[in-house]
Amino acid sequence: MSVVRRIHHVAYRCRDARETVEFYRDVLGMAFTTAFAEDRVPSTNEPDPYMHVFLDAGMGNVLAFFELPTREPMGRDPNTPTWVQHIAFEVDSLDTLDQMRQRLIERGLDVVGPTDHGLFKSIYFFDPNGHRLELTVNTATPELEQRARDVAPAMLEEWSRTKRAPRHAAWLHEQQFASGHAPQGDPS
Repeated sequence: MSVVRRIHHVAYRCRDARETVEFYRDVLGMAFTTAFAEDRVPSTNEPDPYMHVFLDAGMGNVLAFFELPTREPMGRDPNTPTWVQHIAFEVDSLDTLDQMRQRLIERGLDVVGPTDHGLFKSIYFFDPNGHRLELTVNTATPELEQRARDVAPAMLEEWSRTKRAPRHAAWLHEQQFASGHAPQGDPS
């Protein structure tokens, strides 16, 4: 039994707190809820001024960012492909996903997708800090979701032994390839 009730918040670094708040508020519609600013880190007491901002991502989910003006410029792990680390946000419909895609393109952002993952469809883009974002809409039936859950343990076991992609859930993409509609963009 898990002692964890839910994720309270997830925190990332940002280059500029105001620019970050404006992007998430104005582009993705998240409410800016809280800001903390300190000259010392409360958990370590080390001197390190920061601005910590919080945004409401809906349904009790909170996304937070730290601006650290005295630290080296932020970067990313050069050994990890840009498509791996990302934040995925769920939207309510395929229409909303398409509307957001158009809105992002109109704002001059490069958008990959929609990509059909069999259980959901997604688009991908980057925020002003270089964090990769995904907007996704669930498209699976309860039966497909159960089928995917049922094969997950066997897939993990096979992957752990072989480090090759197991075929247990190949059915997720077989329809796309059979119809000539291969998934677009990067995997997520």
